[in-house]
Amino acid sequence: MPQGSSQHRPHRVAVIVDEGINPFEVGVATELFGLPRPELGAPGPLYEVALCTPTRAVRMNHGFFTMTGTAGLDAVDTADTLVVPGRPDNVVPRGTDVLDAIRRTHARGARLLSFCTGTFALAEAGLLDGRRATTHWMWADAFRALHPEVRLEPDVLFVDAGDGILTAAGSAAALDLGLHVIRQDHGAEVANAVSRRLVFAAHRDGGQRQFVERPVPEIRDESLAPLLAWAQERLGEPLTVAGLAARAAVSPATLHRRFRSQLGTTPLAWLTGERVALACRLIERGEERLDVVAARSGLGTAANLRTLVRRETGLSPSAYRRRFGGGDGEPVTA
Repeated sequence: MPQGSSQHRPHRVAVIVDEGINPFEVGVATELFGLPRPELGAPGPLYEVALCTPTRAVRMNHGFFTMTGTAGLDAVDTADTLVVPGRPDNVVPRGTDVLDAIRRTHARGARLLSFCTGTFALAEAGLLDGRRATTHWMWADAFRALHPEVRLEPDVLFVDAGDGILTAAGSAAALDLGLHVIRQDHGAEVANAVSRRLVFAAHRDGGQRQFVERPVPEIRDESLAPLLAWAQERLGEPLTVAGLAARAAVSPATLHRRFRSQLGTTPLAWLTGERVALACRLIERGEERLDVVAARSGLGTAANLRTLVRRETGLSPSAYRRRFGGGDGEPVTA
């Protein structure tokens, strides 16, 4: 969990508000990281947020908004996380002062997040060479032309390669990335509470491939929403892909096509992800022993639970509970 240099202050997040920046993405950053969370019983925000500008007044989104009274770029030097939103004119080079601020932040080991075409700024700063990253699908070809050395992944919502540089594909995908970061920092329960307040899915499967412009079919498949809601209430039961297909009154092959089309994933992958998320919530609450968590989440055995939780979170169940657990139930043993 990224932490600041002092245990007596919250994690500091700086947001670069550059000329022509997208105001929606600035709003996403402040909504995710800057608001107090009384629903969590917290006295103040989970993070301390500063908006940083290279000049005293910045015009956002072609002059529709002007922002003043912000901190200067030197505020990034005490940030634990730096957010770089996108700009509509992202192929225009960023200012040297902005790029230097991004490079300084990375050099001292702070976390970097880019939203949408903010990826262009990270690449321009020379931080993405040889790394995996994503950006908005409409700008993928332009990005490849400018930065062929970056391993661009245009079909995902965000990329977290575990190296401290995280990139989101679009303005709304910034919410996905932000919730992912909150989940890493504070656990699934807190991330779920933030997502409920946002009225936004805590985890969206699939990628931006489903949003790429394409002809609308004459006949649409029925929504998977009723089936997903039904399954989420029964994760501890022996659900199978065949059983889900029978519930939806379609063949397994048709169900698979619908999952691929609507969620960008397979029925089994979605079901496993939901079960791991439930297991993490149970571990956080400290309510059950490991074998009971495995049974209640539908993951079967403690060994299977250990494997899947480590694969999804990078932590063993015991390490996950030490980091995020706050309940008074029996200890979860690894």
